[in-house]
Amino acid sequence: MITLTTAEDALKTLYLGVVAEQLNLKTDPLLTKIEQTSQDVWGKELVKLVPYGINGGIGCGSEAGALPMASSNAYTQFKTTLKNIFGTIEISDKAIRASENTAGAFINLLTNEMEGLIKASKYNLSRMLYGNGSGLLTTGNVDYQNFNSPYYLPIQDSKYLHPGLVIEVYEENGESIGSARIKEVLEAENYVVLDNPLKAVPGENVSIYVQGSKDNEITGLKGVAFNENIYGIERYSNDWLKPYVSECSQSSSMSLSLLQDIEDRIEERFNSTVDYIATTYALRRTYIKLLDTNRRNIDYMELDGGFKSVAFNGVPLVASKFIDRGSMYFINSEDFKMHQLCDWRWLESENGKILQQKPGLPVFTATLVKYAELICDRPGAMGVITGLTK
Repeated sequence: MITLTTAEDALKTLYLGVVAEQLNLKTDPLLTKIEQTSQDVWGKELVKLVPYGINGGIGCGSEAGALPMASSNAYTQFKTTLKNIFGTIEISDKAIRASENTAGAFINLLTNEMEGLIKASKYNLSRMLYGNGSGLLTTGNVDYQNFNSPYYLPIQDSKYLHPGLVIEVYEENGESIGSARIKEVLEAENYVVLDNPLKAVPGENVSIYVQGSKDNEITGLKGVAFNENIYGIERYSNDWLKPYVSECSQSSSMSLSLLQDIEDRIEERFNSTVDYIATTYALRRTYIKLLDTNRRNIDYMELDGGFKSVAFNGVPLVASKFIDRGSMYFINSEDFKMHQLCDWRWLESENGKILQQKPGLPVFTATLVKYAELICDRPGAMGVITGLTK
């Protein structure tokens, strides 16, 4: 007979390993290249000693002259908190009881829930990987005059919004005005339909985040490149933290010499080799067209995790839906590490239970958790192109 105990055993022994492998190796080609480690994690914090510059104890001299004066590496300390990444499944008591005498039906029930969790977690983790840690999805405006309903929210961009996603909306003063689940996304009209009315002042500008995620997400590529404060250090007074950024004008178009310029500058300044280029789908198409126009061979690569990519100078050029329009990132993946307290685990109660009943409801939930933060040892050893239109 299928019971809650049976369900918990299945989640712990059968599904956890599969889920962890899927999220670590099948989420995104960039994440697959980044080493995961528990080093430098101290309780809830991540404290890492990072060298910069070069060792000063070198020099030449005469045959009997003084030896070079010793001068050790220069170090700074990165300090940040581990981010809390959650994913929750929900199973009703009725569904469990309906399948308690049929093992196949029960397995299908759990499998469907886990597949949904994996899909949503992959999407959210990939989005964070290229973001700045703020969790901002888009902005909007409370426009009751045109829509005459608090269930309708006009938005600036629907790129990261999908039916089923639970969002949290904030006023300009930073105060939350509530959470709601998206019922429908109207891309052409640029608004979403919500299942819960928002209590906001008509005409007010608002910011939209994933529920509970405002300023709580991992520091992705955009944050590593552009956040004013990076791992507790102000960027403006530390040039070695500033990547090379090529800001293109609106009329700028991609060229092979532009891409080569970024690679050369990174190698010249930091003696670092680019091994990964991340860009948008539109710019990847532009790159392929550029090679075709110049009658160049299009090289394809197969990456770890089963991902495929085109290549520039033998370096994978990979497209992601989560990169800002007109942007390209050039990185050495060896500079990045995902520091974590532990790998994916089920959240357990004091008595070791992972299935918890929702208070007052005939529903049980189980929550997958990982405490981690993405750290780049050399934020300056990146190259970024912005503003490319074609």
